[in-house]
Amino acid sequence: MKLYYSPGACSLSPHIVLHEAGLPFEAIAAPTKTHQLPDGSDYYRINPLGYVPLLELDDGTRLTEGPAIVQYLADQVPGKNLAPANGTVARAQLQSWLNFIATELHQSFGPLFNPATPADYRSLPISKIMSRLKWVDSQLAGKSYLMGEAFSVADAYFFTISGWAPHVGLDLSGFANITGYRARVAARPAVQAAMKAEGLLK
Repeated sequence: MKLYYSPGACSLSPHIVLHEAGLPFEAIAAPTKTHQLPDGSDYYRINPLGYVPLLELDDGTRLTEGPAIVQYLADQVPGKNLAPANGTVARAQLQSWLNFIATELHQSFGPLFNPATPADYRSLPISKIMSRLKWVDSQLAGKSYLMGEAFSVADAYFFTISGWAPHVGLDLSGFANITGYRARVAARPAVQAAMKAEGLLK
C-alpha cells in the first residue's frame, strides 16, 4: 500500500493508524502547497482533487477521505481492535465520532489556515471550534480515549485535528481532559513513529 500524505495535515491520522495496524506501506509526501511528489511528478495526476490523504492499494485501487481510509485499515486487522465490528452499535458510535470530527472540527479549521479569510470572520469558526472542544472535553471525563479504554481510529483523527489548535492561536489548556488525552495519545509508539516520519518530532 501507498499512503500519500502532507506533513502535519489530516493525513497524519491514517499514517498513525497504519503504524498501529502494523501493515506494510510506503509513505509518499504530497505537500499541499506544491503538490509535487518526490519524483517530481504532479500529485494531481494521482488525485485530481489535490488533497490528502490518499491510500493506494496493492491492486491499484485508490481510496480517499480519511474517515473511510482509517476504517478500511482497521478492518484489515480486526485483532488490533482499532474499530468495533461492522453492524454493531459500537461501530455506529465510532462513525459518529469520525463524522463529528470531520464536519464540526476539521471543516471549521479550514478558514483559519486560509490567509484570504477576513479577520472579522475568524471569530465565527473559532467560536464553533472552542464550543465543540468543550463538549469533547466533557465526553472524555473518566475515559482514556473517545470510545472508552481502547484506542480507536477516531482517536488518531481527533489527535491530529486537535493538534492544529496552537498553529491557529487556540489555547487548549482550559480543557484538562483533552490535555491529558493528548499526552496519552502522543506517548503511543505508533503515534511517535508517524510523527517522526513526517518530521513533526525529532
